[in-house]
Amino acid sequence: MPSDRRGLLLVLAGPSGVGKTTIVHELLRRFDGIFSVSATTRGPGPNEKNGVDYWFLDTPTFERWVAEDRFLETAQVFGRDWYGTPAEPVDRAVREGRLAVLDIDVQGAATIRRKRPGVFGVFILPPSDEELLRRLRARGREDPATIDRRFAEARTEIENAKKPGVFDAFVVNDDLAATVEQVASLVAERLER
Repeated sequence: MPSDRRGLLLVLAGPSGVGKTTIVHELLRRFDGIFSVSATTRGPGPNEKNGVDYWFLDTPTFERWVAEDRFLETAQVFGRDWYGTPAEPVDRAVREGRLAVLDIDVQGAATIRRKRPGVFGVFILPPSDEELLRRLRARGREDPATIDRRFAEARTEIENAKKPGVFDAFVVNDDLAATVEQVASLVAERLER
């Protein structure tokens, strides 16, 4: 049901290791929001649940959704699996006066900006290349070759993010609590407009 409150579509982007997951959780806690669940053609992992972690679709269903324009954006990863952001839950949340948060890459953010010009895009930056590399290593989840690849991808992503017209704000995360406050303030300001 439509609301008198204004909703907001927020694209939060940034390289791995800049704290996006923590920021998203805090925004959802503070605001009446939803986190967009992506659809994918890849199979579920051992602990993943359909509709919670991803919408797991077979390729024909995914292709039908594309033909029916049911995605805000899609991307094929490593030439294999498809991922997409279903439009309906996001649009419904915004109509209901809620915050809809998407955590996607720069390419996806640019596509969504074309489809939903009212989107608010925030890109989270590391304080330095050195700190980003330190954070990637400190997570302890990946081998050195994967960390090097992620670091190179992150530098490219940051350069692409700086192109005009995709993001409305850039926030440097050198202190997570302060960054959460800054992003929450930006969101609150947008919701009040």
